[in-house]
Amino acid sequence: MISVLRTTWPLLLGILLLMVGNGMQGTLLGIRGGIEGIPTFQMSVVITSYYGGFLLGSLTVPDLIKNVGHVRVFAALGSLISAVLVLFAVEPHWISWTLLRFLIGFCFCGVYVTAESWLNAGSTNENRGQTLSLYMIVQLLGIVVAQALLNVSDPAGYLLFIIPSVLVSLAFTPILLSAQPAPQFQTIKRMSFRRLYRASPLGCVGIFLIGGVFAVLSGMSSVWGAQIGLSVAQISLFVAAIYAGGLVLQYPIGWISDRYDRRKLVLGMSAIGGLCGLVVVAAQPGTVGLVIAGAIMGGVANPVYALLLAYTNDYLDQSDMASASAGLLFIYGIGSMGGPMITGWMMGVMGPDGYWVYMGVLLALLTGYAGWRTTQRRALTPDEQGSFAVITPNATPLAVDAVLEEAQSDDPQQQTAS
Repeated sequence: MISVLRTTWPLLLGILLLMVGNGMQGTLLGIRGGIEGIPTFQMSVVITSYYGGFLLGSLTVPDLIKNVGHVRVFAALGSLISAVLVLFAVEPHWISWTLLRFLIGFCFCGVYVTAESWLNAGSTNENRGQTLSLYMIVQLLGIVVAQALLNVSDPAGYLLFIIPSVLVSLAFTPILLSAQPAPQFQTIKRMSFRRLYRASPLGCVGIFLIGGVFAVLSGMSSVWGAQIGLSVAQISLFVAAIYAGGLVLQYPIGWISDRYDRRKLVLGMSAIGGLCGLVVVAAQPGTVGLVIAGAIMGGVANPVYALLLAYTNDYLDQSDMASASAGLLFIYGIGSMGGPMITGWMMGVMGPDGYWVYMGVLLALLTGYAGWRTTQRRALTPDEQGSFAVITPNATPLAVDAVLEEAQSDDPQQQTAS
């Protein structure tokens, strides 16, 4: 691990600062929207636009990198991100925010693709798994740290928009000044959805549903918190708990999944998350209870996402993993785009409880579907499964493919199942 840090610290430091900036603006917009009196549904449109931009970026940025190179794309998109973060405070209107969020989603996708290709190319076969796992951990830590910074100033002012802009600008300094050369880049094509579904129906359906859950957790939590009257400190603590729960539970869930039927683990985790949402609606707990519920939901969504990717790849040849990962992340993106808008509509109809009800319904659907799938295909033995890999929903197909390929290579006895 020390040797990995020695060679990759500029990239990892840059990613940490980027995630702090991104984590701040994501939560801050929900809080500021409440201050500005922007209705919940309009805020859900603002939140959704990020995922639309990210999805477009995943389709177009690879070609842009091939045409003009990593460094130019990285610097250009970074400059745009820094500018957009300041512009949010200049014109606090939901239409302008929607356009800016779309642009920032596009830019962050390009930044992630570039950074992940650098990390992947700069790693060896011996340390690639450690490098990319550390990258995922740094992403989660950055978002958790971002929540603490939200308490340094009044969200009605400008400073909280300036801080992430400065952090993003600083993030590119260690990356662009590092001596590591830009890698060769290859575009990853998606596998056809029909072929992907035949390989793993649960993977496709589950990724779509968990995309909706995670988009609501990461995008609508601050909107929900502002609607029920939580303070900035309480909202930031709740959002931090979501990511901290995902970070803490990734490894124990991964350890279990390498020794147990992953479908049943998806079923159990989803059932816990759905039950958690039901309990919150019924009990209406205080701040401590809400923070615990946030940690549980984050502890479900993050590992289940990684579980579904690992489960799907258990049924694929190693040569198909890259295209399958790209296809699954596209499905995830479609699910993510629907989540905030439907939640915003439900919160407008039934109040703040719509936030928990929507996620509870999706997790209940995933529980039922996973249970049904256990009756349709035999369980793989541990020797037939690849290893679990720590993967966050922010990762692009490039990193997902590299992490899963590394996990599969750790299991020489793993066989392709039909």
